[in-house]
Amino acid sequence: MAPLRAALVTATALVVGVVPTASAAAAPAPIEAVGTVAASGTVVQEGGPLVVPVGEEAPVTTRFTITLPASVTGRVTLGLRVPMPLPSAGDNNLPSATCSVNGGAYQSCGWGYENAEQNDSWNDGYSLSLPPTEAARTLTYDLRIDTSRWILIGERAGTLEMKDARGNVVASGPAALHFVPGTPEPGDRATVHARDKGGVLWQYEATSDPARPFKARTRVGGGWNAYTAITKLSPTVAAGWGSLVARDKAGVLWYYEGTGNPARPFKARARVGGGWNTYTSITGTRGNLVARDRDGVLWSYDTKTYWDDAPAMFKPRVRVGGGWNAYNLVTNLADRVVARDASGVLWSYEQRSELWEPWDAKAPFKPRVRVGGGWNAYTAVTETGEMTKRLTWRGDGIARDRDGRLWLYHATPHAARTQIGRGWNIYTAIV
Repeated sequence: MAPLRAALVTATALVVGVVPTASAAAAPAPIEAVGTVAASGTVVQEGGPLVVPVGEEAPVTTRFTITLPASVTGRVTLGLRVPMPLPSAGDNNLPSATCSVNGGAYQSCGWGYENAEQNDSWNDGYSLSLPPTEAARTLTYDLRIDTSRWILIGERAGTLEMKDARGNVVASGPAALHFVPGTPEPGDRATVHARDKGGVLWQYEATSDPARPFKARTRVGGGWNAYTAITKLSPTVAAGWGSLVARDKAGVLWYYEGTGNPARPFKARARVGGGWNTYTSITGTRGNLVARDRDGVLWSYDTKTYWDDAPAMFKPRVRVGGGWNAYNLVTNLADRVVARDASGVLWSYEQRSELWEPWDAKAPFKPRVRVGGGWNAYTAVTETGEMTKRLTWRGDGIARDRDGRLWLYHATPHAARTQIGRGWNIYTAIV
């Protein structure tokens, strides 16, 4: 039967026009799958991770060198995938990026979101698409990065992949962006205001550099000797925002709103109201005021919001409690009210959170906490905005001792102090 079977196969092949071969049963060649590694090229980030200062510094650049096998031809694209925090509503945490291919002109690079394997926003992947180009044995890409988003701080290790026109990965390698604290932008840097004996108000802009804490002072204006009390209603910053209130000798309280212009930080004063001479202490608390009367009772004035239908600036005052004459200093320090007793002990009154605790306007503070003794060494204590690169959005505090030295307390009055100036005895008020 074997000769007959062979003859039938040959006959069939002749009928359909197929020439039989010795390997007629061999499998057809496989079709290359899209997205698989078609060739083994390399992607190298020159100089290692790119260090990116977060702040007002100029953009920084890293170079990627790609080596491709000769078999890779046609259009190729390079993508960088790195973990980034998700943008919040109305915000964008992604750094700005521009790219240059083979020494060409820089152009914008676009970020695209890719789902992470884990449901964790800090592991989410964002892919940066660099401009496509024609394949060559060696390609260079320059990536320029700039950001002021402090949430990015930390090392972001990712992957670079080059794909051909069919989507096959033809080269890959590690890449990393290392975001480090830089110089905060003007809106994130505090200003300190000081009145000299001639009544001139001066502004000191923080630099965030411990070796040079302030820029040279600038003159705000004269005539501030008319006031017997000055306090910040909200932290003032180098961008020209933030506000003050000041009480004159007749007991009238005046409001100085920020302009957004660093060269002229305050608008013309607006009258808040009279009768403020009844208070021996007035302290701003992030938009509100606390004021102590001659009987030692502390009163709270909440600022009205835009939906409050009334012309006055503050809501009716609320009694916080008595006994505050035990203190010879009541002020704000590192985002909390602090009070110094006659023995020099400083007590901290942290404000209750409206989000996490039941809010009671008559009890705005948690129970007092002892900070420590020795605070009689200071002749002025006040809160500022952010003075350092370690942004906490809680604010810092400064204190002047009897020798005129200025000390910084970062984020909390419990922190170790750092000297940031000398010669501040020339001022009669520091806010």
